[in-house]
Amino acid sequence: MVGQYAGGWRLVPLSRLRLRLTPSGGTDRIDGVELDEAGLPYLKARVRAPAEKGEANAALEKLLAKALGVPKSSVQVARGTTARVKTIEIDGLSEAEIAAFIAKHRESP
Repeated sequence: MVGQYAGGWRLVPLSRLRLRLTPSGGTDRIDGVELDEAGLPYLKARVRAPAEKGEANAALEKLLAKALGVPKSSVQVARGTTARVKTIEIDGLSEAEIAAFIAKHRESP
């Protein structure tokens, strides 16, 4: 996917990932994959940070960046900043790499 900036186009992959976040979850970790009512997968994660002043979203971005092996600046909550189910945008990873990441967490106990 080619992303767009206000000043023009860029040729860097931009992928999206759906995720359900549990703030104040006692630890920072990815808990696996679930399916929604439509059968679409979403990642589950929890962070220690509270859902106040964007702290949980910032902790989530840091957690995902580390897990995906990308810079923190490459991970951003694009939708759902105040909701539990969020859409995350990741710069620099292809859809295939995101699919492999989800599959890895689907197989984890």
